[in-house]
Amino acid sequence: MSADNQQAWLTPDWPAPARVKACVTTRAGGVSQAPFDSFNLGAHVGDEVAAVAHNRHSLIARLNCQPAWLQQVHGIVVADANPTVVAEADASWTASPGIACTVMTADCLPALFCDRAGTRVAAAHAGWRGLLNGVLEATLDALAAPAEEVLVWLGPAIGPRAFEVGGEVREAFMAVQPEADQAFVPSINPGKYMADIYQLARLRLAARGVTAVYGGGFCTVSDPRFFSYRRSARTGRFASLVWLTP
Repeated sequence: MSADNQQAWLTPDWPAPARVKACVTTRAGGVSQAPFDSFNLGAHVGDEVAAVAHNRHSLIARLNCQPAWLQQVHGIVVADANPTVVAEADASWTASPGIACTVMTADCLPALFCDRAGTRVAAAHAGWRGLLNGVLEATLDALAAPAEEVLVWLGPAIGPRAFEVGGEVREAFMAVQPEADQAFVPSINPGKYMADIYQLARLRLAARGVTAVYGGGFCTVSDPRFFSYRRSARTGRFASLVWLTP
């Protein structure tokens, strides 16, 4: 993972084709005031409207692409990325240069996709519900590329030492995929488990034949570069974006 020199935004470290560009913003470089300081991109969290608009315009100017924002609802709908429409969806895909598939998170898992030929990209927002219900699989279906031709990068999300869930969550994942058991470790709290969302995602992708999976290893809760809902319920959102150049 490399860091941007100006504002410490992140560039995914994955063997994507040269025309595939990707970026993850951090808290740095914006105008939002605490507790949204400072580069909050979420318009739904209580931040000043003007501050969010300023930050979004700054993002567009810096990356030279048009983000396709989504109204995320923890579902599995995948939209055609469209900068002029805020679709109710949790993933988007495009084959059009200059349009950035964009998801916002603050503990949930952002997953970026591309094909090895560099002809299409996608981004998915995967909280545990979306992951359980198949948002990654739905994104693969929309991408419509053979599994062996797909690359996936897993961005900053809540880490396995911070993600405590109830036993019902573990049972739900195991009901779909028994080997998901390996992604849960008993918590010190009775009836609770520590979940590894990165491992769960890799298992679901592997079940579809996608093994070129990169990234992971972050923890938004413990890493102050990122917004974290679990750390502070009143907080901003950072964005993960992937797009094609001409």
